[in-house]
Formats: sequence, structure tokens, C-alpha cells
Amino acid sequence: MAQDPRAVIDREPMSRFQWGIVATMVGLNALDGFDVLSISFASPGIAKDWGIDRAALGIVLSMELIGMAIGSLLLGGVADRIGRRTTILGCLGMMTVGMLGAATAHDVYTLSIWRVLTGLGIGGMLASTNAAVAEAANAKHRSLAVVLMAAGYPVGTIVGGSVSAVLLAHYDWRAVFVFGAICSALFVPLVLWRAPESVAFLMHKRPAGALERINATLRRMGHAPVEALPDPEPQAVAGKAPLITLFSPALLRTTVLLTLAYLAHIMTFYFILKWIPKIVVDMGFPPPQAAGVLVWASIGGATGSLILGLLTGRIRLLPLTITAMLLSTALIIVFGRAQSDLTGLSIVAACAGFATNAGVVGLYALIAQSFPTGVRATATGFVIGVGRGGSALAPAVAGFLFAAGYGLQTVAVLMGIGSLVAAAALVMMRRRPAAQLAD
Repeated sequence: MAQDPRAVIDREPMSRFQWGIVATMVGLNALDGFDVLSISFASPGIAKDWGIDRAALGIVLSMELIGMAIGSLLLGGVADRIGRRTTILGCLGMMTVGMLGAATAHDVYTLSIWRVLTGLGIGGMLASTNAAVAEAANAKHRSLAVVLMAAGYPVGTIVGGSVSAVLLAHYDWRAVFVFGAICSALFVPLVLWRAPESVAFLMHKRPAGALERINATLRRMGHAPVEALPDPEPQAVAGKAPLITLFSPALLRTTVLLTLAYLAHIMTFYFILKWIPKIVVDMGFPPPQAAGVLVWASIGGATGSLILGLLTGRIRLLPLTITAMLLSTALIIVFGRAQSDLTGLSIVAACAGFATNAGVVGLYALIAQSFPTGVRATATGFVIGVGRGGSALAPAVAGFLFAAGYGLQTVAVLMGIGSLVAAAALVMMRRRPAAQLAD
């Protein structure tokens, strides 16, 4: 008798192997977090070595965000066609090459090219890992698993920032990129070992040997194998393009509102993360201590992620995320009232990181629960791609505002409005998840 293996995964308790898949994806997102912010850790040294001003540095800080936007848009769709695991491995290759290239750059132009390549890999990675985590978890723990995955991002900046502070004390800024390249390469064998292809993806695409591959994964998860697979879903047979499906009547409202929310909030998020080291250095503190302040922002971010994840079992995800957005606006404005000592800076940065990152992980969980399997990675890639494409302007805009003579308080207020716009978009979200309409 045919049995849907996705239903088996949904109803059975999470096994150690399933949590292992989640942990692997947490690690991959941590790698993303470090690779994105490696340029922030390195930026004071780059500005000093090359003698570039804030406006030029702002452009460099935006380059991987452009790559991430393109990677999310293109590779999210690829993950829905060739698989989550294959896409992740390809992205790791791009990130390794991009980080090595950045370590060899000698001018703004070549560094920008390598950062775009790194961003391509990061963008595709996040679209793939978000889908992979959602499809490895059971129904009860799906939102928690996605939130934990997203919490890997600030954990990566905490670990990476701590390592970067040590590296910058002994070597120049290039050591930060070399460290990132080594970490990216080391994840390839781990993914091959601990991250099989998603059962939901295999069910949707039905490649040759799908039943055998699905049963092999079910056994590793500790679940009983199935004798036969049910008939494919109608949309899989029709072969409708996933990107077009996002704009079908059932999904259009969700797609537009989540994209707007992500775009607006991520501009606020990247302003605070990209500019902390340079702002702190300009206040007279050395680069290693500036990296330490960014680490505190990331500690706050990790804490916000974990608390939001724990609260998802008691409070609906949508109001939780809206609350985080409102807190984000308030705390970014507080951050703009620059503190005079390192302790004050670290505390305010941690509080701002708490709110901004809680909002981001809430959005990732909303995306994962709001779209069906056949378009989940595409939807994640589209929302993140459009959002990061627009947010690539955030560090550059802040850089030009600083260069034009505006103070930190004014720039912080302007950049903090993004989270407020995001909260308004989420208020307009319909209550019933779109996945119920299309899965």
C-alpha cells in the first residue's frame, strides 16, 4: 500500500539523525554569517592599507549583498530543480573560491568581484538550507528547526568575530578571508556525510530510484520504510515553473508582503552589522576591539533567535515577528545615540542585534511555513534575492550619508525606519498560511 513518507516524517518524533541534519544546516548558516561579515571585520584594515574613504568602503561592503541577491534568485530555483544537497555543495565551492580570491585582492575592483562571487554562494546556500531544514523536521518542530537554522548566522559571526579579533592582532586583514575559505572547504565532506537529499524534494521530483533513496533516508532517520510511493502531485506532473507559481492567486499576497517585509527589515539589519566596526574605530578604538563590539551584537542576535524559537511553541509566529520588528526600530535609534565607552557600545549593540536578528529569523520561519514543497526554495530565494538586492544599497547609502556630513543619530533614524515598514507589511499578512492552499 502506498504511503506518503512526508506524512511519516511529519507525525513521527524527531530522531537524532534528523536533529543532526538541522545541526549541519545551522553550521552552514553560521558559515554564511561569518563569510558575509568577514568584509566588516577586515574593513578597517582595508581602508587603512588602501587609503579609501567611507563612500568607497560602503560600496565594497555592499558587493557580496549584490551577489547574494543574484544567488538567491537564481540558485533558489536551481535547488527546486536539482536538489537541496547538490546546490549546497556547489555553493560551498563558490564560497571557498571567493574567499581565497578576496585574500589575494590588491584593489577595490578585484576585491568587489571576489565578494560578488562569495555572495552568489551565500545567497544560494540560504535558499537551500531553509528548505532542507523545513523538510527534515517533523510538523511539531518545523518552525523551531528553521529558527535554529537561522540562529546559526549570528553564531557564525560570534565565532568568526572572536577568531578574527585574534587573527587581526597577529596578521593583516587577509587572514580573515583565508580562515573563511578553509572553513568553507571543510564543510563539503560534512554535507556529503550528514545531509542526504530532502525526502520532500525526492517525492516532488521523482527521479530514478526515488523510492530506494527515500527509504534509505527514512531508515537513517529511524523510521520504517514505505512499500510504494503515492501518485505525484498534480503540479509536479504539470511541470509549472516554480517562479510563476509564486504569483498565482493563492500565493501572490503572501509573496509580495513577505518580500516587502524582508527587503525593508534587512536594510536595517545590514546597516547595523556592516557599519559597527568602522563606526567604533572612528570613535578611537583599535580594530580588534571594534570586532569585539560586533561580536556582542551577534551574541545579542543569537539570543534573540533562540528566545524567538522557544516562544514559537507558545505564541503565534506572526505577532512574535512583528514585535521583533518594532523593537528593532527603537533599538537602532538608541544605537544612534553613540556611547562614549566600549562597554556602553557593546551593550547597545547587543540589544540592537537581539531585535534585528529575531526579526530576520522570524521571517525565515514564516517563509518556510507559507510555501509548499515544490516552490519552497524558489520562494526563499525570491524573497531573499529581491530583499538583498535592494538592501545592497543599505551600507552604500549609509556611507554616502556619513560622507555628506550627517551624524550617526540621523543616519540611524533613517536606516531604522526599514524595520517599521516591515512590521506594517506583516500586519497585512493573511492569517491562514499559503502552504495550506497549495501543498
